[in-house]
Amino acid sequence: MTQWTFGNATLHIVQGDLTQMETDAVVNAANSRLAGGGGVDGAIHRAAGHQRLQRACREIIEEIGELPTGQAVVTPGFSLPAKYIIHTVGPIWRGGSENEPQLLADAYDNSLRKATEHGIKTVAFPAISCGVYGFPPDRAAQIALSRLADGLRQGLVCEAFMVLRGEASYKTWLDAARDTLS
Repeated sequence: MTQWTFGNATLHIVQGDLTQMETDAVVNAANSRLAGGGGVDGAIHRAAGHQRLQRACREIIEEIGELPTGQAVVTPGFSLPAKYIIHTVGPIWRGGSENEPQLLADAYDNSLRKATEHGIKTVAFPAISCGVYGFPPDRAAQIALSRLADGLRQGLVCEAFMVLRGEASYKTWLDAARDTLS
């Protein structure tokens, strides 16, 4: 684990399993229907308890229709160690010409805002949009780390964790952190 300090707040970059994080909240890289799926989304649904989480997600979707890209909503964490799940929709990478960088920044910013609204002090993030949505990990890392650093400086949360699967992903994010945060 590597960490950076911003005033009284800390950003950690760790290699591990997001569903095992003992933070106040974990962030789910969700789809716009909050329907569960593969990757991080599927893992969170399985670990939280698929039926209870799906029921909570369906209630939200019945009210709002769908969750727009870059926005965020909160559900209980159910069977996760985390008390809450912040669901956000990252952009699908289409070459960068369809506002994808700003939408990714919005996903991190709005997740941090939801954390603040719910009194969440510690939150763990996945690499939003870097899986099947195809966002280039090195570009995503620069955007995400810059947004998390700003949120920590503003005191939106006390600790943010970037939780990455695999050595290659971990190294990509560490390299980006050294470039972006130093």
